[in-house]
Amino acid sequence: MKIAQELRQGSTIKIGNDPFVVLRAEYNKSGRNAAVVKLKMKNLIAGNIVDTVVKADEKMDDIRLEKVKAIYSYHDGTSYVFSNPETWDQVELSEEDLGDALNYLEEEMEVEVVYYETTPVAVEIPTFVERQIEYTEPGLRGDTSGKVLKPARLNTGFEIQVPIFVEQGEWIKIDTRTNEYVERIKK
Repeated sequence: MKIAQELRQGSTIKIGNDPFVVLRAEYNKSGRNAAVVKLKMKNLIAGNIVDTVVKADEKMDDIRLEKVKAIYSYHDGTSYVFSNPETWDQVELSEEDLGDALNYLEEEMEVEVVYYETTPVAVEIPTFVERQIEYTEPGLRGDTSGKVLKPARLNTGFEIQVPIFVEQGEWIKIDTRTNEYVERIKK
């Protein structure tokens, strides 16, 4: 059992007979009202996204999901195919199942396929990934007022904000939980 205010992004719970993964959890305590948690959740079976508000002290059933290492193989137009490196079994997942992981997915990338009972429902990518900047505007010299950021497109096509000193062609480390730049990497 988990209390609603303990839920974080990635937590898995069961409401009724349906398993959910928490996409966003926002704790809110205002004035005289009871504390509540606003949840955005994805139903792991149906795939639909649900927004709900629950009391912060409400108890929920916690579920455990099985995770199996896999390697991203290819995209066949409708689904993304992953293979287990030990058994070479292939697993197909849709774009909706992958969510934000699509922003960083590259061929031969190691991930963990998440199973609910025997059904693959999602993938987990590493917390930090290294990607190359495919395109960004050159930085302006002398603009050092605070934390100056500019858009940069990664080699996967995803766009993030990077400091002004980062240049095209450089490799950077990214926190995949927040989609934020961490540091430059020498390759």
